[in-house]
Amino acid sequence: MSNLDREAVPAQCGGRGFVVAEPVRELLSPRRVQLGESTEVRRLLPNLGRRMVGAWCFVDHYGPDDIADEPGMQVPPHPHMGLQTVSWLHEGEVLHRDSTGSLQTIRPKQLGLMTSGRAISHSEESPKAHARLLHGAQLWVALPDADRHVAPHFEHHADLPTVTAPGLTATLILGSLDGTASPGTTYTPLVGADLALTEGAEVSVPLERDFEYAVLSMSGEAHVDGVPVLPGSMLYLGCGRTELPLRAASDAGLMLLGGEPFEEELIMWWNFIGRTQEDIAQARSDWMSGARFGEVVGYDGAPLPAPELPPVPLKARGRVR
Repeated sequence: MSNLDREAVPAQCGGRGFVVAEPVRELLSPRRVQLGESTEVRRLLPNLGRRMVGAWCFVDHYGPDDIADEPGMQVPPHPHMGLQTVSWLHEGEVLHRDSTGSLQTIRPKQLGLMTSGRAISHSEESPKAHARLLHGAQLWVALPDADRHVAPHFEHHADLPTVTAPGLTATLILGSLDGTASPGTTYTPLVGADLALTEGAEVSVPLERDFEYAVLSMSGEAHVDGVPVLPGSMLYLGCGRTELPLRAASDAGLMLLGGEPFEEELIMWWNFIGRTQEDIAQARSDWMSGARFGEVVGYDGAPLPAPELPPVPLKARGRVR
């Protein structure tokens, strides 16, 4: 998923200085962003007051959208570096193409995981023959300095492990939960899980005390640690928890995101994550000149041009504005 803002604003992320060391209940409201011509997303991270949750640094929620008579998602080729993208669907399909030659249709509850490493480009689109509804989330995971130059690659995992309890099915997207681990490649300690709750369920999910967590509501009516969280909003929970109580007033879908607080300070500008102004400027120059990021073959349309760099220096700072 691309950040399609025409005037990209740098997000200064990372560093432990602003990690909330104790449990909190901080409700994050989304910013609405137009993605291409026909898809509007609700952007939860980066947020005005919260930039990261563990290594999770970008969260978009979209749909459910009725695209029966629409082209649906149409995101032209665009670049990434220094991060992983996670494609997660509840309804519909997304066709992924990238500059390593990957071509994959991603369907509900399947993991599409792209590691950009030093440089990759990709496109995302609804197939020409597609389902009526499109509903999902797109997320980024920041790569630590030791791994941010790895070779780009794409993973597709159609069968993911689950953890169950009365009224709960948790599908492991990344990392581990309650002793069960996802096959997706990770570079920092983290977790991403899809939580499907049945109406009336009251259950507690085990957590890691040293992780910070947030919960994104995808659908339905659910209370997270006593707080009602509506679809398209996210509750930041801080650290210091060993379990998380959930209650469902209806069938509900949530995403649990967490991880060890990310120590490094980052610059996130447009679709790049770097450490210095020079990192970002070189990446932009390489994309515009056709170097380094490769070519996406088969997409019917031109690549996205990069926005202009801001007139002020880009500096890596803390986790909150």
